[in-house]
Formats: sequence, structure tokens, C-alpha cells
Amino acid sequence: MFSSRQSRKSASRAEDDSAMADGEGYRNPTEVQMSQLVLPYHTNQRGELSVGQLLKWIDTTACLSAERHAGCPCVTASMDDIYFEHTISVGHVVNIKAKVNRAFNSSMEVGIQVASEDLCSEKQWSVCKALATFVAHREFSKVKLKQTIPRTEEEKTEHSVAAERRRMRLVYADTIKDLLANCAVQDDLESRDCSRMVPAEKTRVESVKLVLPPHANHQGNTFGGQIMAWMENVATIAASRLCRAHPTLKAIEMFHFRGPSQVGDRLVLKAIVNNAFKHSMEVGVCVEAYRQEAENRRRHINSAFMTFVVLDADDQPQLLPWIRPQPGDGERRYREASARKKIRLDRQVGAGQKYIVSCKQAEMPLSVPWDPSNQVYLSYNNVSSLKMLVAKDNWVLSSEINQVRLYTLEDDKYLSFHMEMLVHVDTAQAFLLLSDLRRRPEWDKHYRSVELVQQVDEDDAIYHVITSALCGDAKPQDFVILASWRKPCDNGDPYVIALRSVTLPTHREMPEYRRGETLCSGFCFWREGDQLTKVSYYNQATSGFLNYLTTNVAGLSSEFYNTFKACEEFLLDNRNDLAPSLQTL
Repeated sequence: MFSSRQSRKSASRAEDDSAMADGEGYRNPTEVQMSQLVLPYHTNQRGELSVGQLLKWIDTTACLSAERHAGCPCVTASMDDIYFEHTISVGHVVNIKAKVNRAFNSSMEVGIQVASEDLCSEKQWSVCKALATFVAHREFSKVKLKQTIPRTEEEKTEHSVAAERRRMRLVYADTIKDLLANCAVQDDLESRDCSRMVPAEKTRVESVKLVLPPHANHQGNTFGGQIMAWMENVATIAASRLCRAHPTLKAIEMFHFRGPSQVGDRLVLKAIVNNAFKHSMEVGVCVEAYRQEAENRRRHINSAFMTFVVLDADDQPQLLPWIRPQPGDGERRYREASARKKIRLDRQVGAGQKYIVSCKQAEMPLSVPWDPSNQVYLSYNNVSSLKMLVAKDNWVLSSEINQVRLYTLEDDKYLSFHMEMLVHVDTAQAFLLLSDLRRRPEWDKHYRSVELVQQVDEDDAIYHVITSALCGDAKPQDFVILASWRKPCDNGDPYVIALRSVTLPTHREMPEYRRGETLCSGFCFWREGDQLTKVSYYNQATSGFLNYLTTNVAGLSSEFYNTFKACEEFLLDNRNDLAPSLQTL
């Protein structure tokens, strides 16, 4: 018998979703909306909304959403990378929507969407999306936040992926440090045209701010949005000193607040252009705080890196002068800025699932290049893609044979499959048994051999897989697969094994095999009781496999059933093999 767990396949949940009519009449209880008319005093020299002012509105809206869920005061802990798609002109309306995606122990992730509206033409534009982390704070008691209950498909997706994003934030500093250390950056200082160089010291800015009551909340802590606005201001001045024009802020890397500041603090904000590229420049900003009575003891509050461009009359980026860094720390910042630019570009391709999905299959391969300097983001994308597939609500039950269920999902040009069964095995044990792809040929007859190419870390590995030829194809297939494993973040979360294709220079296509690719596949394991696990397998089929399906629809259910039952027998036969290892989970 299948569990009565609330899931998209259960009848009760289907009725709930039908009653909600795709969200009609339902509003997330943590959702907060803000609309602001952009007036002249909100704008910069170009007549556009100052990004600093926008950051203050974003922070305020997100904080209200967090406090609505927590029921107590909240402070900004961090703001993830923000990419600005459009500027906002005077007279337009800014519409900001924020809601809590997921709550953890005392922190929560808040998702923010920003759009602009032209009241005269009724046109609307997406400006940016942001993710902020807030921490609930009470003076005399420890806060334990209640969990959010996602109801719509979008909420379930954000709730699931939020755990993976939190994992990224917790290791953010170490990740960036490793990326910068291992990222190969071309040193072009000597080859640049010195006649167009500007000494970096000419762009240096230092400004002090006194935190007054209007800058702080009712507990006296400085608003995070206010600090971000001040940082944007000094960064803009530094950028202007390089280009001698009015720059436009295009992106901000993560704001991470390392400590609080209060009313009465003096905040020292420092900014300098770290590097200038052909059409963009990176400005580094640092914030320190001190009290008047202890001026020599400064506390590091925040640091951030902002990317600016200079637009001409047609909104096209202009060429920028080169920057000449100062010896020592200046040259270090210069090279680190080049590394961060490479990381951003790699992240957009390697970890940007939207980029891959938005392209036609004929235009680019589904595999992404494996780059050790960007492995954290590739792993994040691998797991997040599977979690987003799992969270979809429109799966259709195609067949059921002896309590093994097959679901299908048609979505644009992809056809996805989901197999589900209950197995009398401990959940952690099932996860461990299926984590090592080298054992898959023991139960999956389609897998001829599996070679471990690289053990990346404790959560990721790369395998070379050889499978049987598809119907009508003389050559067997081979795959280069990145496997990423995740243990549950909280009660109710599944164990996850995510799989996707990558390309390696050491494992190029060979004439004796037909190179196959998998965009998104893997296993999820839910604990249904003592020694009872729900095992689910997902696969987003690509075009090569779709051709096979159209000629083999009748035998599809039987083939999947036989393979999945073999998986069940494998788990049952080996359920005692890894008992000592379960203590580590």
C-alpha cells in the first residue's frame, strides 16, 4: 500500500490543488507587496531610480515578510547576487513582492521580485530578482522558527531548492577563496595600452556616516538596506572617477553582514575600482564601524563587489579606460577581479539551468563542461535541477504494476518519467546502496560498465558509463556523468542522488560508442516508516531517447517495471551490507 503522505500524486492533494485553481484565491501568508512611485528626488543624474534607493525598498519589503512569518524583529544577514535587467525612470511605479521561501532554525530565505510599471502605457518590465536571508531576533529568548508549508508548485520548488542555496551560503567564503586560488587568470598588465590607463588610487573613495535613529529599526540596529544604499553611493563615485561619466550598476555580488551596527555608530565606507574590462568595471566596497569613544577599534560590517557599465545615448556599453593597480594589494585585487569575472561567466553557463533550457537542443549540447574551478556551482545546479523536476505538480499516472507506479510529464520539448515504489529497507541504507554508480550494473541490465573517473569531494563524483544500444542503433552508448549526493536538510526532506552529463577533455567521444547525454535524472528517497522507504527515480528524456519511445510505447511500462523491480531486489539482498556506515548519516 502506498503512503498517505501529502504528495502531488495523492488524491487529497489533487483535490486541494484543483480547489486552488492554480493559485486563484490563494495568497502566501508571508507575502508582502510594496508599490512606490519614482519621484525626482529618488533618481540619479540620468533621471533613473537610484539603485541605492531600490535596495532600501527591497530590504524593507523583505524584512516585513520575514517578520510576518517570525512574529518578532528580524535583521538582514545576507543578500544574494543581484543582476539588474532594466533601469527605472522617473514617473514609473516600482512593484516589489516578497515572501518567505523556507524557514530554518532561526534564519529564513526570502524571495523578492521587482518589476517596474509605466502607468501611461500600462507596460511592465522585470527589473531583478533577489534572495535575502534574515535572522529572527528576540532580546531575552532564543527563536525557533515554525516551518513554512508550501502549497503551489512554485512554492514547493523554492522550498526544496532553498535548502541547496543555504548550503551554498554557508560555504560561500571558502568557496570563493578556493575558486580564486584555483582559477587560472591571464595576466595582461604588461600588454595593456598605458596611454589609456588610470591609476587605481585616483578612484579611491572614503566616506563616513553617522547612524541616526531614522537609519535604524526599533531595536536600534541599522537597516541593512540603508547600509547597502550607502555602499552603492560610494561605489558609484569610485566608478565615476574612472570613466568620467555617469555609470550604471548592472550587478552586485552577495552582501554578507558580518556583524550588526547600531545608532550612534560611525560607519566608514571605502571603495576603489579593482579592475576595468572592455565594457565593465568591478568596484570593491568595504564598511567598518566604530564608536566615538573607541575610534581605533573598527568592526568589519560588510564587503561587496559591484559591476558597473557606462551606457551611451542608445543604451549601449562604452569602452572604458584601463586601470593601473598599485603594487601589492592593488595587484591582488586586480587579479581577483579578473577571476571573479570568469567565475560569473562560468556560473551563467555551467550553473545557469535557465540558459541551458532556453536554448534549442540543436544549438548546443546538453552536457556542460566540467571545470574544477567552478565545481561548487555545477554541483548546485545538478541537485537544484532534479529538485525542480520533483516539485512539478502536473505528473500523470501512466501505469501501475504490482504497486510500482510510472508517471509521465510533458513539458515543452521534454518528456519526463518518474518511477515510484515502496521498499522495506532503511532510507539511509537505500541511499548508500544506490549512491555508488559502479554497482548499478548489478541490477540495471542496460548498464554494461561504470568507471569512476574522479572523486571530486564527499558529495560529488564523475563516472564514465557504457550502456546498451537503443533499439535500431548498432553502437552502444556512453555517458560522462556528474553524480551529486545530498542528505536531508530537515525532517521531511529526501535523500537525493542527482545525475547529469558533463564533458571532460580526458573522455572525448569515441568512434565505437554513440555519446549520450542526460539533462536531469536521479533518485529521491523518503522515509515512510521504520525500515520502509519510498524510492523515486526521475529522468528528463532528451531527443535521442524520445525517438526510441515513439516506436516502443507498448513495451515501455513493462521495461521500466522490470528494471525497477530488479532495483528493489538489489536493495533487499544488500540491505545489511552497509549497516556500520549508517551511523555517519
